Amino acid sequence: MDLLINQNLFIIITILLSSSFSMGLGNEIQNLGQYPLVVSTWPFVEAVRAAWRAVDNGLSAVDSVVEGCSACEELRCDGTVGPGGSPDENGETTIDALVMDGTTMEVGAVAAMRYVKDGIRAARLVMQHTQHTLIVGEKASNFVISMGLPGPTNLSSPESTAKWVKWKDNGCQPNFWKNVLPANSCGPYHPRKLPSFVEGTCSRGSVGGIPSTSSHIDLQNHDTISMAVIDHMGHIAVGTSTNGATFKIPGRVGDGPIAGSSAYADTEVGACGATGDGDIMMRFLPCYQVVESMRLGMEPKLAAEDAIMRITRKYPNFVGAIFAVDKNGVHAGACHGWIFQYSVRSPVMEDVQVFTVLP
Repeated sequence: MDLLINQNLFIIITILLSSSFSMGLGNEIQNLGQYPLVVSTWPFVEAVRAAWRAVDNGLSAVDSVVEGCSACEELRCDGTVGPGGSPDENGETTIDALVMDGTTMEVGAVAAMRYVKDGIRAARLVMQHTQHTLIVGEKASNFVISMGLPGPTNLSSPESTAKWVKWKDNGCQPNFWKNVLPANSCGPYHPRKLPSFVEGTCSRGSVGGIPSTSSHIDLQNHDTISMAVIDHMGHIAVGTSTNGATFKIPGRVGDGPIAGSSAYADTEVGACGATGDGDIMMRFLPCYQVVESMRLGMEPKLAAEDAIMRITRKYPNFVGAIFAVDKNGVHAGACHGWIFQYSVRSPVMEDVQVFTVLP
């Protein structure tokens, strides 16, 4: 036990000493409630700076979110945002993105979008020029190109292609298939006959939890930038962008473009952003839960923790994280399965600060 405590202390001290940004441990440090405010998953500092420049110059919350997420796409943040990363089983990169206006509750989103690199701007076009919420696949590409975005273009990169070739050489392992044959090589796959009891709720809900895909999710495969902005008027917007899980089954859509899962905003209450195992999170709509918990009076810290715990009760191996921010700009985070960091810029800060949340 003493050894475990010492190891944990060493991890905490290392995090504090190694960071070049101001940090708060866990959920304990929150800002003073001023806005405008920008909050983003991960130390995507340049993306937060881009959003801050926009909102500080008087742009709306929606416009500022678009500027921030677009900067992350251009920088290819962590290889999981924008073009050039996260190849699917066919070696192709596709884009998921969402933007939500917390004042009008309008949402625009694209999913499994091919040939167009500007995910967040594509999502904005869906919100601006259609009465729909979500457009997917190649038809989404055709729509946004017709609305003026550049394309078609190849979204792969030498790095994503090399990663895919290495994965193929390793027998397509790991992958997201289950209950198929062949089990340890590349497809085509065929269903494996299962005992009838596997379909029962008792076996799936047994002690130890329901199996999840979180073994594939780590700090280099965490999917999403999720960003919230409160503008000078107090209006709130959120946006997300991702190129999805690496080696996903083609056509897969994660939680990135799903309102209430990767992000949610209501100007009357606050906002939430999430990152991690999107296939699990979208089953719980954690960001919708966070905002509704804050509506009922729960503090951002407790609302974020409660949403994470609701997932881990069913999926103990879940890997993911949430930030919550109320309408006054008070923010907090919660996570499970990894150490989470989120970035903040407010009027009382000289530059972006990165906050660290321990699982």
